[in-house]
Amino acid sequence: MTEEKKEAPTSASAGAAGAQVAPTLESVDAAEAKRAPRGGITRRGLFIGVGSTVALLGLGGLRYAGHNPLNRPPGGTDEAHLVSGCIRCERCYEACPRQAIVPAKIEDGLLGMRSPMLDFNTGNYCDFCYEENGGNPLCVAVCPTAALELPATYTVGNPETGETGDIIIGTAEIDPRTCLAYRMTGCRDCYDACNYGAIELKDEGGANPIPYVVEDKCNGCGACQAACLSLSSGSIKSSERAIVVRPVEA
Repeated sequence: MTEEKKEAPTSASAGAAGAQVAPTLESVDAAEAKRAPRGGITRRGLFIGVGSTVALLGLGGLRYAGHNPLNRPPGGTDEAHLVSGCIRCERCYEACPRQAIVPAKIEDGLLGMRSPMLDFNTGNYCDFCYEENGGNPLCVAVCPTAALELPATYTVGNPETGETGDIIIGTAEIDPRTCLAYRMTGCRDCYDACNYGAIELKDEGGANPIPYVVEDKCNGCGACQAACLSLSSGSIKSSERAIVVRPVEA
């Protein structure tokens, strides 16, 4: 019988066997994924999440963490209640017969993003669904979480008789620096659009009547803002219309 000779390992092969391969990012992630409980988060995922949040806040500071004042649909003036209760289901957008409800954007604030707001600059306004539902807002009726919520009893407004009602969205405000009527144009579009007598005219019978807001008659429906043509004038440099609705908070 011949005796098999076993060769001693060379220094090169021994070194290769004993060498430790430096871990890669992929191998570390794989190992952590095995150790992490189902549905858990790895350290790398945690760092990425924290870093992304810090970066986002750095873009706009507290403006992105909170939000700018927004005109909310009926029943949404309690801001904390609305933002915490809204599930972004979009049912209120779909229910609005005037298409005046739109989702808030990120520049309106991170916490309120995609929550419902009223945009009167599109030519639409809120008549509280008077024609469709007798002045009882459909957006409130379809809200599944009561994020939009009205008091148990309230008086319905009536645009035909000029009764304002108890549902207040905001109050209109005129900027005389950009209002066309203040430039002797004879414009009275906001006055003609208001069904509640909340806008009256100084020197109504004169050549150039000037509109002003009667605050205790204004429910913030936005018809005046929707009708305002100030931005159509090339001589006016402004980011908003001459008459805008400022929101109220509960």
